[in-house]
Amino acid sequence: MDKSFFNFEQFFRSACLFEASLSVLAILLGLFVNVNPFENLHFSEIGIVYGVIGTAPLFIMFVSLEKIQVDSISKIKDLLLNTLGSTLHKYHWTDLLILAAIAGFSEELLFRGFLQPWIANSWGGMAGLILSNLIFGLVHAVTPLYAILATLVGIYLGLSLDITGETNLFVPIIIHGLYDFLAFLALMRTYKARI
Repeated sequence: MDKSFFNFEQFFRSACLFEASLSVLAILLGLFVNVNPFENLHFSEIGIVYGVIGTAPLFIMFVSLEKIQVDSISKIKDLLLNTLGSTLHKYHWTDLLILAAIAGFSEELLFRGFLQPWIANSWGGMAGLILSNLIFGLVHAVTPLYAILATLVGIYLGLSLDITGETNLFVPIIIHGLYDFLAFLALMRTYKARI
């Protein structure tokens, strides 16, 4: 009997649909409060470069945390391996790339395309950055430490909006999607090594 938390056959489709639904949510909420989540989304070659370079610190953090033997970090590692690792290892890397791309696009559209500017319009840029990413951390709160780490990653992604000198949602989308893809591959590799 498969002890995986996720149903293998349903996981990929369900995960893609859930992540894509976040884009729909961003659009609907944006229409409701008059915030266009696509307003700052611009394709640019420099955005790709900054996105790829900007992924490195997050992935280095991920790999470093894998090596640390502390209870709270071990809980996160075990949780990710037992839930995601046990399912992701069954998929081809192209499936993981698709899922990561959808997650990166949809989560960034919701949190950095809609939520951060909406809060910033009412309470200022710093409030938009902090409050939107506290919410980002809370929705990723599988453990208290994971919520804190997700909040910090969210702030990093929020700051990356302006790294090219103009506000561009394309940069955090690249960072988020590429980071998720690399993390999925690392989880898959670690899980396969364990079995």
